[in-house]
Amino acid sequence: MKQLEDFREEIEQCVKCGACRAHCPVFGAEKHEGRVARGKVALAGAVLDGEIDLEEKVLEDMSQCLLCGSCGAQCPNKVPTDEIVAAARRRIAEQKGLSSFGKGVAAVLGRPKLMDLLAKTGGKFSSLLFKKLPEDSGLRLRFPAPFLESDRTLPPIAGKPFRDRVPEVIEGREGEPTVAFFTGCGINYMYPAIGEALLAALKFVGVTVIIPKDQGCCGLPAVSAGAQETVEKLAELNRIALTRRPVDYVVTACASCNAGIGKIYADFGGEYLPLSERIADIFVFLARHGLPEKLAALPRAAKRKKVTYHDPCHLRTQGITREPREILKALPQVDFVEMEEAGTCCGLGGTYSVYHYDTSKKIGARKAGYIGASGAELVATDCPGCIMQLQDSINHAGGKARVVHVLELLMEALPDLSKGDKSE
Repeated sequence: MKQLEDFREEIEQCVKCGACRAHCPVFGAEKHEGRVARGKVALAGAVLDGEIDLEEKVLEDMSQCLLCGSCGAQCPNKVPTDEIVAAARRRIAEQKGLSSFGKGVAAVLGRPKLMDLLAKTGGKFSSLLFKKLPEDSGLRLRFPAPFLESDRTLPPIAGKPFRDRVPEVIEGREGEPTVAFFTGCGINYMYPAIGEALLAALKFVGVTVIIPKDQGCCGLPAVSAGAQETVEKLAELNRIALTRRPVDYVVTACASCNAGIGKIYADFGGEYLPLSERIADIFVFLARHGLPEKLAALPRAAKRKKVTYHDPCHLRTQGITREPREILKALPQVDFVEMEEAGTCCGLGGTYSVYHYDTSKKIGARKAGYIGASGAELVATDCPGCIMQLQDSINHAGGKARVVHVLELLMEALPDLSKGDKSE
């Protein structure tokens, strides 16, 4: 992976104009210069020039970044602050060692069988560990736990992971492409219904689907923690799992996973490039197969739900904003409404919301305000992590909206769509 020295040219391209201040969610919450992109870039440059050591202030400021990429997307010089911060965290881990939580992330993510065992054990004892919130809004811990606040809303852990529920190969129609489904951790362990909805959509399209049993985490939480060896280990594990059989596409239903196995693996170059070039977000893939047009031809339902959409950062910064909305707007049971600041970060940031939950809540509270103002009953998005964070933020704000994946709404319309599809 790139080291901090490899970003010297990009660091020098930062002219400290401050355009990033308007787009950094952490700066918006804390109003502290060390939290904004130009401050972190300046610190990274000072570390490279030997002007400062990795002292406590540098460690704190570098930890205060969601790696959402919002600053880089709006930067006049396109300075990749998220990549620079990630490289700085790798430098910190190399010289200072991983934090206690970082060590835990590396230990669990780097051992998929251990992660599987822990998830299954958590699912089995879920009722003892968590209490259910009203109106199906998630769970909260019954007892204090390391790194988790007791007032935080969490999704239930599935008693049986998604990949254990489905066959490894689901045959499609002759002549249609073959796709691999990268499930990610959120869908596999917490939101299996999203995976089932994705399979239903792909069955309608008619493709052959391969769901490798031995795939692991995309590695993005390890990137956030600075755990370079774990990222590289997971990248190789997933490269082997996803290329064992020839596939035309690798589809994701998680924005973070899309960035993890797409953008980050591409940076490794070499044999990782053919894999990263096949990555497709599920809604980009479905749009290519004409699904929005087919949905739009269905008669509108008499009773419809008011739905808004939250743009996950890892899709928005890649320019993937149109396709999920096309699906939502075409759904016969949905009245789509655009909320203000739909593209602002929800405040999760992977491990960020564990280290800095108070700031994460401030960012989420702002988002919850926009959701409430939209009047939507449901908030749809394309990322399990965003689902968890948004629901927590809505609950803290006393809101009534429920957060779902766009695929779950799509699944409701698929039976009617299949009836009128002549290719079935």
